[in-house]
Order: sequence, then structure tokens, then C-alpha cells
Amino acid sequence: MAAPKKGRRPAGGQSRPGRALALILIAMVALTGGMFWSGHTTPRLGIDLAGGTSITLKAKAEPGQESAVNETNMNTAVGIIERRVNGLGVSEAEVQTQGRENIIVNIPKGTNEKQAREQVGTTAQLYFRPVLAVAAAAPEPAPTATPSGTATPKPSASASVGDKKSATPTATASTQGRALSEALKAPNATGTPTPGGSASATPKASGTPKASGTPQPTPSADADTAALQQKFATMNCLDPKVRAAAGQGVKPTEPTVACGEDAPGVWSKYLLGPAEVEGRDVDDAKGVLDQQRSMWIVTMDFTEAGSKKFQAITSKLSQQADPQNRFAIVLDGNVVSAPSVRQTLSASAEISGNFNQQSAQDLGNILSYGALPLTFDTQSVDTVTAALGGEQLEAGLIAGAIGLALVVIYLVVYYRGLSFIAILSLGVSALLTYVIMALLGPAIGFALNLPAVCGAIVAIGITADSFIVYFERIRDEIREGRTLRPAVERAWPRARRTILVSDFVSFLAAAVLFIVTVGKVQGFAFTLGLTTLLDVVVVFLFTKPVMTLLARTKFFGNGHKLSGLDPKSLGAKPPLRRTRRTAPAAGAAGTVEPKEA
Repeated sequence: MAAPKKGRRPAGGQSRPGRALALILIAMVALTGGMFWSGHTTPRLGIDLAGGTSITLKAKAEPGQESAVNETNMNTAVGIIERRVNGLGVSEAEVQTQGRENIIVNIPKGTNEKQAREQVGTTAQLYFRPVLAVAAAAPEPAPTATPSGTATPKPSASASVGDKKSATPTATASTQGRALSEALKAPNATGTPTPGGSASATPKASGTPKASGTPQPTPSADADTAALQQKFATMNCLDPKVRAAAGQGVKPTEPTVACGEDAPGVWSKYLLGPAEVEGRDVDDAKGVLDQQRSMWIVTMDFTEAGSKKFQAITSKLSQQADPQNRFAIVLDGNVVSAPSVRQTLSASAEISGNFNQQSAQDLGNILSYGALPLTFDTQSVDTVTAALGGEQLEAGLIAGAIGLALVVIYLVVYYRGLSFIAILSLGVSALLTYVIMALLGPAIGFALNLPAVCGAIVAIGITADSFIVYFERIRDEIREGRTLRPAVERAWPRARRTILVSDFVSFLAAAVLFIVTVGKVQGFAFTLGLTTLLDVVVVFLFTKPVMTLLARTKFFGNGHKLSGLDPKSLGAKPPLRRTRRTAPAAGAAGTVEPKEA
């Protein structure tokens, strides 16, 4: 019979528990350091804990257009509403769909409820306005410079209207002021009347105003011109609150100033004439890949009335110099694109430039949304006070503390010394949960609400159950007559399977709950799933290695009465006799007779 190989470890054995402990220690240090480095040392609180306003909106389509309420359009509306709320200076607002036709907007404390309600409850306003002047975002006059090197795509036979954002020309303050004054006091190339006069959406054939349509400049008009010029000169588009306020209360028939993002983090300000085309004049728009030029473009199709308006404005703009040959696509008072016009366009057009797939599709969705017969009715506006949320949180934490105390008491009474390992493991799990929740707030917008706190409390029982499964397997092995060190290693494979199956079921339930529910219930499901995953990590990388190391100590290895592993108190059987095998006798091949050692 072949001799057993030297150095063979028992099934489920772990020769170097220090590696696993070092790995989880490094992870804990890295996550904790990242939390302090990010400056977010506390989990982000949800509206029910921090207080604020919860608004429920219901989508409503015009008769005969019921199909407009679909997933794509609802997601586009969520993005627009989210930009509106964030423009108010609320970076932690939650905007999400609920069911097929509802949108829930949760705005934490600190935002004016009336202003927020006005922002999220109105339909997106999309207009095409002629550009009169463009300047740098900051109020300081920019130095004279040549336009940036934005590549200008070649016009195609399908009517290209120019770049997504053309280079912003700059000028001295005096030159810019004269240009603004001339543009505002006299009708521009697109027929835009002076402030205070009646506006017409139809460009005029000649450059002179009609006597009956545009009154002569008056002192009031001059004052409006000066005020608008001053606003344009002093506007700081780098301020999010300024961008959010731009265009508020401005009628489509009036000139205005607006901000536009040329590139991520790069803003410009625009002086715009009255709206010539409305969003509802767009029949369809989408981002597509131009196979011939291998570039992403945005195509637009107009309605019959919109085609006439668009043909008239592009006919005038194509004869002007930059920037007055451009029209701005203005959504909620902000310029989302300002392409230049190089030829007269009518029923269809395309916008080409420095697009990628995402930016082209985003602009296409914005243009399409402006044409949708989709409005929102405010179903409810609920105000949650921080005091109420604080009381509920306090009650939840007290319940969690009571539950944790009962678990600890049970572990100490029943498992004695083993409870030390369980309590340490619970502490490691709690630390990892807290740090990860603090990091997930700024990373993915995770907010800790009351259901999430409940999920964390339920996780205490799930985590404790994993320790109990392992400890009971070890005690079963000791009852069979084995010493602690072999018992620890032999018990692990069976306990490991049970723990994985149990945690898999819990995680599957959390995942299903997260998918099929909306709103705050998702917070419970997310926390439950997160803590279940952390339970596996803690048991494998902390509980098992620590148990392996403590089994080598006299207190646990010799079965001290307070260790929880005393063979006598567990009713262990007498130690199993070792046996040796002798060679089979002649004529009895394969027969093995045990003999006492």
C-alpha cells in the first residue's frame, strides 16, 4: 500500500489564514481612506431622513397621441426634469419613473418648494432662436482671439446646418456693446423687432420694419435695450443658479440672454432674438450614424407649418456672418446647441459636428421631446420634515440596537468564547457596510432612507446565522471525538456550502425585490443585497481565518470550559482509536485486518 504523501492538508484546510486577513485589512484601510479622501464621511440621507419635498407627476398625452407615453419619452422627461432640479442647486435630488406614467421627484431640504414645483411640473419649452451675439461665460471682457479650432464639417447634399457648437468669437467690450445696441435697436436680418415692439414669427422680406408691425423706438424700448445689454454683459454662466434662472419668465416673442455648454465644463453666453420656430414644429428628430462620412449626426424633420418657418429663418441666416448666421436650440432657457446655417433649409435638416453616439442621441431625444404632445399633471406634493424623519430614524436605530444586543447576549450565553469571534465579525461587517454606503452616496446617488435602515437591521440576523452555521459544524466534529484543529478544517467545507446557499437565496430575493419595485422599497432591497454580499466576504476572509488561528491557542485548542468548545459539555465521544493496516495474508489478497496500535 502506498504511503500517504507528505504535507497533504485536510479537505477544506487553509494553510495560510494570514493572507486572507491581510487582504480584508487592506480592503478596509483602502475603503476607509477613500471615504475620508472624498470628504463624504457620512452616508447620504434620503428625503424621509433629511426632510424635503416629494412631488408625484403623471404624464398625460393629448387625445389620439396616447402612444407618446412610453418608456423612451418618460426617460427623456426624467433627464430634463433632473437637469431643471439640479439647476436649482440641488445636487442630491432623486428623479425616477414609477410605473408606466408617473415620475417621482424627491428634493431634499433646502430648496424652495414653490420654485421646485414650478420647475418640475411644466412641460419642456423648446424654441429655435436666432443668435445675435456670443461671448465668454464670465462677465469679464475676453481678450481678442481667434476662434478655437473646432473642425467645420463639409456641408452635405442633405442640408447640413453646421457644427454642434461653433467656436465662440470674442471682441472688446466697446465693440461688443455697439454690436449689441445696433442688433437690439433695429430689426436684424431675421426680422426680429426691437424690445417692446410686437414680435412676428415670420421673417420679413425686406430689412425695414412695417409701420403697422413694429413701432418706432421709444424711451421704454431704449431702456429695455440697455437693460438687456447690461444683463448680457454682466451674466456669469459659470454659476449654476444663473443658468437655472436664465429664460425664466421670458416670452417666446421677446429677445433674451441664455447660457450654453460648448464642451463639458466650458460655457458661453448668448444674446438671442425672439423665437422663430417652436419645439412642436419639429415632427421627428434622432441621432444617426452617417455611413458615408463615418460620423454621428442629428436629423430633423419638420411639420408643414414648421417647414415654412424654418425655411424663412434659414434663408435669412445663411446670408449673415458668424455669429448671426446661427440659430440656437433653446431648452428651458438654456442653449443645447447653436449650429451655423450655410444654406436654406425646409422640411428636413441635419446637425453635424463633434458628436459621438451618446451626444447625438441625447440631442435627438431633446428635440423629439419638444415636439411631443406630452404634459404632466402634479398628482401630489408632500412635505417631509426632518424632525419626523429623525424620530423614525431614532426608533429604527433603537430597534436595531435592541436586536443586536439580543443577538450578542445569545452568542455569549450559548457560545461563550466563540462569541468573541462572532462579535468581531459583526464589527467588521458593520464597518464595511458603513464605509461603502458613505462612498456610494456621491458615486451612484445612493441615499440611506428608512427602508434601507430596516434592510441593514435584517442583515444582522443573516450575518449572525452564518457564524452559527459554522460554529455548529465545528461542535459536531468535536462531538465525534476530533480535536479542535482538525474539527475546524473538516467543518468548513460543509458549513461553506450551507452559508453560500443561504446567502444566495437572500441575495436572489433582494435582487428580485429591487427589480420589481420602485421608490423607497428599492432602498431596502439594495441594502439587503449589499449586506448579504458582505456577509460572504466577512465569513470567508475574516471569520474562518480567525477561527483557524485561535484553534492553535491553548484556550480554544485544549477545550477550555469558557471557550464554548469543551468536549465534555458537548458530550463528545471517546477519541477514535487509530488503526493500522497489515499486508494481506498469503492466499487472501486484498484482505485488510485492523490491529490495535
